[in-house]
Amino acid sequence: MTDPVHAQEQQQQPSAKAPRPRTHPVLEQLAALYPHLFGAVFRPLKRGIFHDLQAAHPGLFEKEDLKAALGLHTRSTRYLQCVAAGEQRRDLAGQPVEPMAPEHVHHALLEVYRRRKNSKGGAAQDLLPKLRSRIIATFEASGLSREDYTARVASRDEAANAILEEAFAEWAARNAKDEALLRAFEASGQTLEAFADMYGLAPRAVGQQIERARRLAAA
Repeated sequence: MTDPVHAQEQQQQPSAKAPRPRTHPVLEQLAALYPHLFGAVFRPLKRGIFHDLQAAHPGLFEKEDLKAALGLHTRSTRYLQCVAAGEQRRDLAGQPVEPMAPEHVHHALLEVYRRRKNSKGGAAQDLLPKLRSRIIATFEASGLSREDYTARVASRDEAANAILEEAFAEWAARNAKDEALLRAFEASGQTLEAFADMYGLAPRAVGQQIERARRLAAA
């Protein structure tokens, strides 16, 4: 996953023989200056934040040190998690300035999944359903067609492309189920509560499915 802020993470695991490396000194400075971006909670950074920092603090940061620090930051798992959540990019004041592109959210989701899979070993399969669900949500939030979304996020990674196709298959199956439920509800002439009770379903869940089917039909 490549974020436009340009990043390269170098993660080291602590061991009994070697102490855990300290945070990059420039990141410590950034956390002190901008705790709302680099502090306890990370926020996605606007594109061009490197130049904004140089302009805001002339002479404070060495160019290469700042690049390296931002690289470590934007490749960290914590940063990728906030990108994967689809949060908006923020400027130095912490104000949202632009939405996160769907492809950046998608690739962050995949990278976080890979890292968790590697750390969990045999339990990795348990992570796939949640990943597919989040890919579906990202796709639906993008407003793109399936073809346009695929064109943006497809890569040379066949395993990642296979996960995308699995997510689309799950999305299509869910849509078919929702459409069938909508047709049955409209043919029943029942209220939502009575219809849900007839099938032993929760009215709220049925209402959500019906609403999804209606939105899909309208689209």
